[in-house]
Amino acid sequence: MHKSPGNTSVYYERMTVMARKANRTPDEDSTPEETKQLRPALTSDAREKQLINAAMQLAEKQLLEGTASSQVITHFLKLGTERERTERELLLLNKELVRAKTEALDAAKRNEEMFADAIKAMGIYAGEGDEEDYENDDEYYD
Repeated sequence: MHKSPGNTSVYYERMTVMARKANRTPDEDSTPEETKQLRPALTSDAREKQLINAAMQLAEKQLLEGTASSQVITHFLKLGTERERTERELLLLNKELVRAKTEALDAAKRNEEMFADAIKAMGIYAGEGDEEDYENDDEYYD
């Protein structure tokens, strides 16, 4: 899921720098920036993101060096298609729709409870309640 930023010249410049790094000799590879170990992830989600990042970096390196397998090439070609972008957008919209439906159901439940309480209070006020309603009417006057 690696996307180029809006400024393509910056993206290609970054890709060129990465290609130069990939073509270095072993002596040149030992810069402190590249050998720095990441600290262990604190959650499984963070660890998953670290592994995905490492896999993406490896795939990018293989693509630049021309050693990527056909599966890696096909994967990234599919990511670039209009259909894939549309499917991703549809998934995001469905996620928002489910969230909105859940919020609407919660709001309807709260409204239903408020109406039930209001009807019960009006019945008590009109003298139509049960004895237990009159015993607990202190909760309405607190």
